[in-house]
Amino acid sequence: MKRKCGKPMQSEKRLYNILFFCIVALFVASTAFTRYNPFEVFFNLENFRSFIEDDFFPPALPTGLKLEAIFQGILTTICMALSATTVAALLAFLTSLFASKRVSPVAWSPKFVRGFATFLRNIPALVWAFILFSSLGIGTGVGFVALCISSYAFMVRAFSETIDDISQDNLESLQAAGASFIQVVFHGILPSLN
Repeated sequence: MKRKCGKPMQSEKRLYNILFFCIVALFVASTAFTRYNPFEVFFNLENFRSFIEDDFFPPALPTGLKLEAIFQGILTTICMALSATTVAALLAFLTSLFASKRVSPVAWSPKFVRGFATFLRNIPALVWAFILFSSLGIGTGVGFVALCISSYAFMVRAFSETIDDISQDNLESLQAAGASFIQVVFHGILPSLN
């Protein structure tokens, strides 16, 4: 049975109709179970309007000491982000040498390191911050470590894939000449990364 251009088949229409009615039934059941009235939003538009007009307009702009504290907080945030990214970049480059399939001196390490970096990368920085609050307390150290972990995980992947894209000829010639792992890194990988 061939499908005609522009017209879906009858069974496909039926499937979409069944899915639509299932979604509607699920919506009705969940609103009844939770006793939520979706139309209540339209009945309370006046409260929403007064909330926006009374609480947000005109905005209360900070003055004097408050403005200085705000700029100090912004400067702290920028410095923390830069330092966390720098530390993460250094650690990620060293780790990516073991995550690269071409360069790693240990055969099993690329899978392990990439898996570990993927695990770290799949957890957002905010979640890392919440996890670290319990052990480090509240402060800039928690933000620094959370940003470090997230940046590290993304950079490990980026660096290892960049290293894997380096010409194999350069690395093989260095290894054939008897270069050690560190010499391969400094004379084969680093010059090729520009």
